[in-house]
Amino acid sequence: MAGIQDIQLRTLDGTPATLAEHAGKVLLIVNVASECGLTPQYEGLERLHKRYADRGFTVLGFPCNQFGGQEPGSDEEIGTFCSATYGVTFPMYAKADVTGDDRQPLYRELTALADASGEAGDVQWNFEKFLVDADGTPVARFRPRTEPEADEVVAAIEARLTA
Repeated sequence: MAGIQDIQLRTLDGTPATLAEHAGKVLLIVNVASECGLTPQYEGLERLHKRYADRGFTVLGFPCNQFGGQEPGSDEEIGTFCSATYGVTFPMYAKADVTGDDRQPLYRELTALADASGEAGDVQWNFEKFLVDADGTPVARFRPRTEPEADEVVAAIEARLTA
């Protein structure tokens, strides 16, 4: 799975990007949606982002409309919602598919990683979380109902951060 840092992405404002701009950081990559029952997870994601930012950690949000049409807005509308409703300050990327034949190439790599029960494959729903170490290697996967600040998520993040 080496090389995820070179995959071409776009930010919410359309700027070309790659994960290389986050090189050396531990990342929590999450497919997000604005109209989902799990949308309040934005609060925990933002707290994690702020809590560990000075230790080389960041959350990255990837809006997706594949699950129940729960992210119908434009990239601009998504950015406004996240900022105004949840005070999101972590980087957000352009809306993308995270499952199926047209999935974003980053998610082709991430979904090869198994979760704690040994199951790899497609993203199951909004707010699935992938932890990537500072070397750019995906190392842990947490299913959608796992809260961002759950003990297992925090422990996995802390185990990979610098002091």
